[in-house]
Amino acid sequence: MFIFAENQSHFTRPAWIPMEVVNNVTEFIFLGLSQDPKMQLMFFALFLLFYIVIMVGNMLILLTVFCDTRLHTPMYFFLSNLSFVDIAYSSATAPKMIVDFVSEKKTISYWGCVTQMFTFHFFGCAEIFVLTVMAFDRYAAICQPLRYTTIMSANVCSVLASLSWLGALGHSFVQTLLTFQLPFCNAQVIDHYFCDVHPVLKLACADTSLVNMLVIANSGLISLGCFLILLASYTVILFSLRKRSAESRRKALSTCGSHLTVVTFFFVPCIFIYLRPSTTFPLDKAVSVFYTTITPMLNPLIYTLRNEDVKNAMKRLWDRKISLKEKQKG
Repeated sequence: MFIFAENQSHFTRPAWIPMEVVNNVTEFIFLGLSQDPKMQLMFFALFLLFYIVIMVGNMLILLTVFCDTRLHTPMYFFLSNLSFVDIAYSSATAPKMIVDFVSEKKTISYWGCVTQMFTFHFFGCAEIFVLTVMAFDRYAAICQPLRYTTIMSANVCSVLASLSWLGALGHSFVQTLLTFQLPFCNAQVIDHYFCDVHPVLKLACADTSLVNMLVIANSGLISLGCFLILLASYTVILFSLRKRSAESRRKALSTCGSHLTVVTFFFVPCIFIYLRPSTTFPLDKAVSVFYTTITPMLNPLIYTLRNEDVKNAMKRLWDRKISLKEKQKG
């Protein structure tokens, strides 16, 4: 987990941050989701519950897919990637936010902010790419069933997963470098609950117009482009289902419906936040909650409650645990 404490002097300057950037700022102050003490206590309990659900739900999916050989298929390989991403992605922001709800001073060091932005965008972009690859997997399974095992071979799955992670690494590296190569003079207050690009850029004491455009090209267009690819793939899938049996349509629609629900909750807020110039609105913090907390929490619920294979695998895992206990007693 990435928990960023108030004092983080142990962070050192990464080699890729230019030496000539001189800053007077050593730490930033978050305004958080609310300044009302009662609301902060309520948010503390609520988001702590959300985070526990995220961790338990996604770890349960990882354990189930790992232990059940029947789930060793491309679809569940990418689902386990998604669950791992959700654990790391939410951990980049949630622990610090939860601690801040009960802290008088909501601060993060300069290098803690750099690290948080890098990890947040790394795992966030990985989620975008993994969701896109999952849509391609569903397209291959439904529209090309006879060639599915050839198209989605073990090597192809490994390459697609590796490209997703490498692409996310490149995105995060560029995004963080663009932001923190700017000088920060005296402004320290970030009107947000974590270090994101637009709120941090507002504090820079330099012209940020070029950086703003590059951020839109980097984050905004990645979100929009992948979202359009997803919509196109599911449109093709829906058209292809017209020729299938009622049972085949029901099973395919159940799987695709789950995926589309996740995609909508994640991509629409991302596009709203990143596909626009560096202007911030009071609504931004509430919208950010959807893709930083709500989606990682819903993923395990959607993929288990609406997926018979996962539910049956969890039941087998539980039955195996019970039988082992009974043997130990005997």
